Amino acid sequence: MTETPATGQSYRPYDLVKEFVIALGVVVVLTVGLAVVFSSPDDRPITLASWSNADPNDFVATSVTELDGTSATATYGPPYTTTSGAAQRIGPLSPQQWAGVRHPVDTAHDFVLDPLERASAHDPLLSLALQVYATAPSAQERAWTAHYSAALAKAPGGDPTKVPAGDYGPVPVMMGRLLGLAQAGGLDGTLQSEGGVRFYQTDYTRPLLYLSDGSYLESRARAQHLAGDQWGMMNETGNYPGQAWLWLYTFWYQVPPFSSSANADALVWGVMAVLTLALVLLPFIPGLRSIPRLVPVYRLIWRDHYRRQNPPR
Repeated sequence: MTETPATGQSYRPYDLVKEFVIALGVVVVLTVGLAVVFSSPDDRPITLASWSNADPNDFVATSVTELDGTSATATYGPPYTTTSGAAQRIGPLSPQQWAGVRHPVDTAHDFVLDPLERASAHDPLLSLALQVYATAPSAQERAWTAHYSAALAKAPGGDPTKVPAGDYGPVPVMMGRLLGLAQAGGLDGTLQSEGGVRFYQTDYTRPLLYLSDGSYLESRARAQHLAGDQWGMMNETGNYPGQAWLWLYTFWYQVPPFSSSANADALVWGVMAVLTLALVLLPFIPGLRSIPRLVPVYRLIWRDHYRRQNPPR
């Protein structure tokens, strides 16, 4: 027994494969076109090796601040150091200090002395320089690094090779060997291993801290409009979703009072904590939970449904 179509109904041929091919072609063209216009550049990762080769003067100047404990990392406070008064605050509260130093970093040893100690096994001159530096009083170490840092700042272009002779002790030899180690790529692996031999070197905390203390990383960021006072946003290739999800977090750094506050990190963290809590508790907050009902955007979205529910007379 064959069924006949109901009165007023008819059949039409429909090519589902043809529709799929057309839709696929449109999506491919749009994807490629938008990727060409809006995609992020596929830049190579910035490493200590690339930094030291591209801007050796900045690398040496930064390494001196790591050695004498005046770099941004050395004076940052928790979770890296115990620097007094360095923690940011939200009024009387200091969330930065609540967890304490969870990732201790001694820039002089972790970034300079320990890597050089490993490299000194077959370098008698470096071994002697490290021994002289280690046996000298702390005041003498500070004097050597201070003299060398001042002379480096006055050298043409900050070039270590143009620093005049002076009372620098073994610091010039140490900086020269550290630069060579970094340019050869050995410093990246040493810092990622964190003092031990690890097959998978996936912790980039210390190399990134080292990079951030210099001016090379910031100059590269500004060239891509990614500095803290710029609005740029880059989606890292091969690391979905990249930085795009951070737009709401970074937005607050662009507006007062956060943009001019020394406690901007803590204040922005506090704002985001409040906003996140409000989102979690949205179903329980009177007024906020009624916004979807009071602003009937849903009726516009589902207008066909409501039109069928209330047909015109």
